[in-house]
Amino acid sequence: MDLKIQIERIGFTEQSTEIFHIGKLFFEEVELTFDPADDADLSARIEITTDLEKQVVRADLRLTETSTGCVLQSSHQRSLDTRKEGLKRTVKRAVGYGLLQVFQQYTGMEQAWGTLTGVRPTKLMHNLMMKHDLEYCKQLLREEYLVTEPKVELLAGIAERQLRVIPDLFRLDREISVYIGIPFCPTKCAYCTFPAYDIRGNNGSVEAFLEGLHYEIRAMGDWMKEAGLTITTIYWGGGTPTSITAEQMDALFVTMHESFPAMDQVRELTVEAGRPDTITEDKIRVMQKWKVDRISINPQSFTQATLDTIGRHHTVTETLDKFQLAREMGMNNINMDLIIGLPNEGMTELQRTLDRTAELLPESLTVHTLSFKRASRMTKNKEDYEVAERDEITEMIRSTAEWTEEHGYQPYYMYRQKNILGNQENVGYSLEGYESLYNILMMEERQTIIGMGCGAVSKILYPKVEHEDGEGYEQRIERFPNPKEPSAYNQSYKEYIDKKIKLLNDAYMASAQS
Repeated sequence: MDLKIQIERIGFTEQSTEIFHIGKLFFEEVELTFDPADDADLSARIEITTDLEKQVVRADLRLTETSTGCVLQSSHQRSLDTRKEGLKRTVKRAVGYGLLQVFQQYTGMEQAWGTLTGVRPTKLMHNLMMKHDLEYCKQLLREEYLVTEPKVELLAGIAERQLRVIPDLFRLDREISVYIGIPFCPTKCAYCTFPAYDIRGNNGSVEAFLEGLHYEIRAMGDWMKEAGLTITTIYWGGGTPTSITAEQMDALFVTMHESFPAMDQVRELTVEAGRPDTITEDKIRVMQKWKVDRISINPQSFTQATLDTIGRHHTVTETLDKFQLAREMGMNNINMDLIIGLPNEGMTELQRTLDRTAELLPESLTVHTLSFKRASRMTKNKEDYEVAERDEITEMIRSTAEWTEEHGYQPYYMYRQKNILGNQENVGYSLEGYESLYNILMMEERQTIIGMGCGAVSKILYPKVEHEDGEGYEQRIERFPNPKEPSAYNQSYKEYIDKKIKLLNDAYMASAQS
């Protein structure tokens, strides 16, 4: 279902973005126009009134359905946020609140996440909990952001658990985490937009890429030692790191241990062995030798037809066999990724996947809801893939949450994505004591994460700046991506390392001065 909105008047033109994002929660495609449009579905009039004396902002919304003349109205008043950018922020929230109400009335569709459209709602929850007690935070989510009760409880439970798992979550300024990006896979999945290239292809020599990665590990290790920083977690991702040979993996571990400071203090080392068809006894032995704490073996689905459709060239049997092999060889912290809403899958296929998962009982599960990512093959050929409707996706999410609770799993991290089916979320569940520390740190953005390798993104945190009124703080986060393609990485990794070190020096020099 599409929607075209003619905006007659808007007090703050920046709010057209908010109109678009809220509209996308309800409609497949949203088009905004400020010019007269006879074919518009709705005519929107938005009045913004500010009362600086009373410190309030009021948004009055009037939406008229063009074909029927039916009028939907909403008025919402909010206390003015007096911090930097506060007026703009207050207007955005007031408009979002009113729009959500009228669109829910217009469509009859409830949005479980209310006006929250960002990737990291748990980050908002933590920020609220730093200033208020838990019950007040919950009330704020219900009343100010229109979040439904199940999602409020999900956020609160995850935030509390994260603080139990990492008690020093907000005091990790002198530690960093490391992401190692290895961009190769046996094949590329239809839904994937990660840097993942067929290891049999011609996207740059694997050996040349590994030469650059060894160089980058040494250079960044030298910088960490000079800066006096230690490492909290290390995560090998990609792609599929286990696409390279056991000997190549072993050599990377040698370089890591020679280059990184205080490897004996690293709290967690994860290797994403996501594709079962890449796992061998030799590679498991290498991971055991270097004391890898956690691996992922990702079925995504236990329906063979689905795996064939999405381009995963392993079989259901292979997943079961490789999981058992890892268990027999002593791997006692295994994660599995599942995806809800894959093409041609409904409750029957989901139940099959959950039943098979119950036979294995990995220590953690990451349950994704399918997202139509802009650059994926699936999005570019959307008409070729039939996926479940919104109501069925909601039921599948509910059923999975019940299954995890019945089997002793509890949610410990979550994030959301644009164009995610049913406007749902991705949730990491684990048994007690098996939470992924890296996943928490990466999503909550509480420390610098240095990305190395192809497509790896560094997130560099600058010092916290307290607001003039003493109410909270702001923190600049600088993203620095490495080249996504192996050939581009091979040609320019030294240049990118120099730029990254400059950014890191800027951030940590500012930290030393603050």
